[in-house]
Amino acid sequence: MIIEYICGMDTKLVIIPTYNEIENVEKIIKAVLALEEGFDILIIDDGSPDGTAAAVKRLQAQFEGRLHLIERSGKLGLGTAYLTGFKWSLEHGYDYTFEMDADFSHAPSDLPRLYAACRDGADMSIGSRYCKGVSVVNWPIGRILMSYFASVYVRTVLRFKIYDSTAGFVCYTKRLLEAIDFDAVQMKGYGFQIEMKYTTYKLGYKIAEVPVIFINRQEGTSKMSGSIFGEAFWGVLKLRFRKITARK
Repeated sequence: MIIEYICGMDTKLVIIPTYNEIENVEKIIKAVLALEEGFDILIIDDGSPDGTAAAVKRLQAQFEGRLHLIERSGKLGLGTAYLTGFKWSLEHGYDYTFEMDADFSHAPSDLPRLYAACRDGADMSIGSRYCKGVSVVNWPIGRILMSYFASVYVRTVLRFKIYDSTAGFVCYTKRLLEAIDFDAVQMKGYGFQIEMKYTTYKLGYKIAEVPVIFINRQEGTSKMSGSIFGEAFWGVLKLRFRKITARK
């Protein structure tokens, strides 16, 4: 594995869902593709009216073979965007697949640390805001409390020791994605992140939390809403009693 890492043989895909991220998308693409470890990017854009997809297309000639784009017709949900990306990643044979936001709340410089955690034995690594206290910058105190206690609620109900179960900064190994039955994933919004981590845990795969500092977006508008939290609250209760099986 050390030789593979030095020679850059592991293939790594960062999936970034977008909706109206024109202020951020070019900067995040250039920041990720500048990393020495050699990450590729798949942007999944849900019909952004602000020209996000067009900005990605302009950059594709500059980053030929490393920057990919899937355009969807409307806002179909965060979970469906990632599931589309996971299937694309497996079809194209990537060894490691990452979830990441477009707004720089997840630092591109932390991607190598998530990769290293999976390269060194984890099947899923999580960029965790809460495994070393609370590491969040520029969030209102109300949102910090809501997010933190959501993770406490998930740990209590589902009985698994993940400190940041709602985190959206994640690395998956190929073998883990191959084992997950994507058709069985039910939560499509905020709860999707919880369901993927719980599924990984129930299937017996190893999860590592990597401490990161989460910085609230500086540009653009947050896509969070009350309905997203509602889905997560009730979905966790249902998830507790659902049978989780690997894909056949």
